[in-house]
Amino acid sequence: MILFILKRLLSGIVLLFVVASGTFFLAHAAIPNPALGLLGSGATPEAIAALTVKIGADRPVLVQYQEWLLNLLQGDFGTSWKNDQPIDKILALRLPVTLSLVTASVALSALLGAMLGTLAGLRPHSWIDKTVKAGAVILFALPGFWVAVVLVMTFAVQLKWFPAIGYVQPSESLPGWLRSITLPAISLALGAIVMIAEQLRNGIIQADAQDYTRTLRSRGIPFWRVALHLLRNSAPASLTILALLFVGLLSGAIIVEQIFGIKGIGELTQSSSQNGDIPTLLGITVVTVVFVIVVNLLLDIVLGWINPKVRVK
Repeated sequence: MILFILKRLLSGIVLLFVVASGTFFLAHAAIPNPALGLLGSGATPEAIAALTVKIGADRPVLVQYQEWLLNLLQGDFGTSWKNDQPIDKILALRLPVTLSLVTASVALSALLGAMLGTLAGLRPHSWIDKTVKAGAVILFALPGFWVAVVLVMTFAVQLKWFPAIGYVQPSESLPGWLRSITLPAISLALGAIVMIAEQLRNGIIQADAQDYTRTLRSRGIPFWRVALHLLRNSAPASLTILALLFVGLLSGAIIVEQIFGIKGIGELTQSSSQNGDIPTLLGITVVTVVFVIVVNLLLDIVLGWINPKVRVK
């Protein structure tokens, strides 16, 4: 198992290096004149030239890459070109906001998706099964931003059950924090719920058709024990979907945070792209890839525990 984890860590480090390096060169190619974005279109050529020299953007790209990579290996993300603040401090303020939102969405998706998928799989062709399949088609067809706007207009503006915008830190008020992330978490989780439910439903139906399941039923094993066996055999595919959804929800947070006025990583990514703040974009990329690696590593460990054949493969 230790060798299994070490191999995954090594592949994760390679992935981090490739993605971070690729993002560095793509960002510099897409934003050839970052000083213009930082100062705005009304800046004078003298001001743009002075800022270009100040941030070091006048040097060759390979020289900038070498300096950035050496600093990164020492744990230094650099300084934001926009507000001249250390990027690690900016991420320390923004990252917990997005992680709390995404974690709440993943937890909601896992809970409701597992419940609906299990009920639909154990009772195929029932009204629950038909509802899950119909919900999957409808929610996949609806744009995520439209669902978020509808939630705001209905539950925040009209019913006033939740705040329309803003984020409350858990340390300030736990009930306020729950109210502030409820609508954003639901808007992120709706599509994920039906994906997990559909995947788990199909896995349970497929496992229920196997010979070992019929053997368990013929031996008079209680229904709940048979259901546990079905869930165990159907879990790997659903866990894989859940891990992929975690990564996808990090990207989806960009739109949701804009709609709900939440100052998280998503909002920071959007503003940094507009302003040409390349160091901040690179810091966000590195942190995001690290979380992807950690989530995939945890997924591999859980799958290896559930199915030892995965460790061999």
